[in-house]
Amino acid sequence: MAYKCSRCKRDVELDEYGGVRCPYCGHRVLLKERSRDVKEVSVQ
Repeated sequence: MAYKCSRCKRDVELDEYGGVRCPYCGHRVLLKERSRDVKEVSVQ
C-alpha cells in the first residue's frame, strides 16, 4: 500500500512486519495516497 511521508514527502511502501515509520527520515506520520478515480454518486 502506498503512503507519503508528511515531513520529507517521499513515497513509502509498508510491508506486513515493518513499523509505521518513514525509512528515509524516521518520521511517524504517513499520509495515505488517494485514488485518482472519480466516483459518481446518484442522489434520489
